[in-house]
Amino acid sequence: MTSSKPIVVENSWERLRAFTDARIGLGRAGVSLPTRKLLEFQLAHAQAQDAVHCPLEVDTLARELQETFALKETPLRLHSQAEDRAMYLQRPDFGRRLNDDSRERLHAAAASQSRVALAVVVVDGLSALAVQQNSLPFLKALYQQFEQDAAEWPLAPLTIVEQGRVAIGDEIGALLNAEAVLVMIGERPGLGSPDSLGLYMTWAPEPGLKDDRRNCISNVRPAGLQMDEAARRLFLLLKEARQQKLSGVKLKDRSEDNVLEGDAATTGSTQNFLVDD
Repeated sequence: MTSSKPIVVENSWERLRAFTDARIGLGRAGVSLPTRKLLEFQLAHAQAQDAVHCPLEVDTLARELQETFALKETPLRLHSQAEDRAMYLQRPDFGRRLNDDSRERLHAAAASQSRVALAVVVVDGLSALAVQQNSLPFLKALYQQFEQDAAEWPLAPLTIVEQGRVAIGDEIGALLNAEAVLVMIGERPGLGSPDSLGLYMTWAPEPGLKDDRRNCISNVRPAGLQMDEAARRLFLLLKEARQQKLSGVKLKDRSEDNVLEGDAATTGSTQNFLVDD
């Protein structure tokens, strides 16, 4: 006699999965996950591992950036003190500083350069996939913000860093004589988000700064924070940092206050940022 009991027991929370990528309401088969859900988990785990270990195709990215933005020269290709991926993962401190050859090339590039508003640094980080796929679309959206603004935004030469961490942008920004630095870096991949790009903005960059001097916008990717919205938020941060001459914990992003506290018509305020004393 056959049983009418279903092989896979569905979870009543499954309908909530339409609103999140989190692994909820997966159901069960006996005491285990259904085979399909287990295979999806194993695939996500493999994609996260690949994101960490696959190298950035620097030549391809540099060519795309040069052609898209009609750059006179290809972006500067730089390298941290971490010689390879194994060293990068074992010694995070090596990923925060440039090697001697890269430092010399930056000195030469900045020798005849005047003060600039922003240095944009593209770094492979922990997900080259995120940088390969999302850095160009994001920069298109950001440069559009610059073009629409009445103020001038002179930019330093674009740089691409291999085996780099966030803090390496401080050294690059200082060497390029930039008021602020933007580090676009591949974030630590999650299960289901191997392509997440992080944005770190620092005013008055110099080697040795702590993380409290940076502002971060994370999860920039097609399935996360969209490029146009990420560019809008970052541009607001840049404008306020330029006005207040600071960044980090003292510069609070209030760009969504109208959603949480009412719009300007009802509150009588148009402030987008709160600067702490």
